[in-house]
Amino acid sequence: EEFERSLKKWYFWATHSQIQPIKEAAKTIKNHWAGVLRWYDSKINNGILEGLNSLVQAAKAKARGYRTFKNFETIIYLLTGKLDFSKVGLPT
Repeated sequence: EEFERSLKKWYFWATHSQIQPIKEAAKTIKNHWAGVLRWYDSKINNGILEGLNSLVQAAKAKARGYRTFKNFETIIYLLTGKLDFSKVGLPT
């Protein structure tokens, strides 16, 4: 495939570079070669899952001190549910 050929050319160039960060990037790509090729074919990444994980970590921080897992679970739903509270009559 053309992409893999181009990637191999770039990898060869990068491994012979005098710039250390380029060599390190080449090593990283080589370690994940199959995943890079799969990404090129599918264009799918895990950005959405990373975002959800970030929200869960925030929920963990907010839930510290709560006594039950149920309370932690509720915080996760509140943070990740994109709930619209504008229509709810909240006390002011």
